[in-house]
Amino acid sequence: MRMVQASLIDRLLRPVHRWVWLSAERRASKLFRFAETEADGGRDISRAAELTDDPLLRRLYLRHAQDEQRHCELFKQRGRSILDEMRLDPKKKKFELNWLSPGERGLDDLRVDSEGEASLLAFLHISEKAAAARFVIYRDVLQRDPQTRAVFDNILKDETFHMNYTYQQLVRVAPRGHGWPLWRARLNRLWKGYLRLAVAVAAVLGSVMLLVQYFVILPIFAAMAKRAARRDPPGWFERNRPANSRGQY
Repeated sequence: MRMVQASLIDRLLRPVHRWVWLSAERRASKLFRFAETEADGGRDISRAAELTDDPLLRRLYLRHAQDEQRHCELFKQRGRSILDEMRLDPKKKKFELNWLSPGERGLDDLRVDSEGEASLLAFLHISEKAAAARFVIYRDVLQRDPQTRAVFDNILKDETFHMNYTYQQLVRVAPRGHGWPLWRARLNRLWKGYLRLAVAVAAVLGSVMLLVQYFVILPIFAAMAKRAARRDPPGWFERNRPANSRGQY
């Protein structure tokens, strides 16, 4: 059994994670978001259980899907409890800082129908390993909320099992070539992470450019237009014509 530790980056960002989870309103919102991700992952893994011809994998996939659904309910129940305790509005949006505390990405919109057995197991292993590492740091920074910490501690046990069984089954399914599917899954995850970061940076740059246009460039053109308007005489005036010019008639 491989044990899970938080990544070096998450350990360095521990004060930031603690601040992110400090707000009860943001905490509840993130738990509801995690519940949606777990439910979506459970549906994908159930589909994988339908497609596989391996009876052992089918049994493990079904257990995995049931665990994901249970995690969904745990996150929802704890989120509702926080809202009830703080008397917060569940419809009110809260700034979550998802790029710092993304939770579990699930299957990252993986197309289960088009994946082979080895590639699916590799992707599940990498995804579950990353999720378990994040849940470790979330659990550690929630000293002031023992109930939510207990939820993460409970779910972390399942995530560790998912991480281990997917690796063991990958070695069984592809005993000689299981290294390449793992590397491809890592590269795919890095690529999707880059795309998420690029979208976020593009959104920030777009907002900055619009602010510059509205508050810097547009006032300059407005001032120039007002200055040009002051030079023009008011009202109607007759245009000066050359002496040798002839009118229409």
